[in-house]
Amino acid sequence: METKKYSSYAQIENDLEILKIEREIHYQKIRLSVDKTKESLVPSKAISLLGSVYENAFSGLSGSIIKTLIPIAINWYKNRKRGD
Repeated sequence: METKKYSSYAQIENDLEILKIEREIHYQKIRLSVDKTKESLVPSKAISLLGSVYENAFSGLSGSIIKTLIPIAINWYKNRKRGD
């Protein structure tokens, strides 16, 4: 990188102002990227869809059966012997 030669303080101040603005632009781009990444990782629509799927799956007779069988299966898995 070449060393820049200035003939006045006004040129230095001008370059410093340009660098300050460029720095702020890069900072805002990074913030925007982080915000977009957060939105893509936890989309609210997917959460609401998952809630409605859960509600439909565990409602009615089949939901009651599933709710009854899950604790039984968990207890069986915890209490089973290693040789079985």
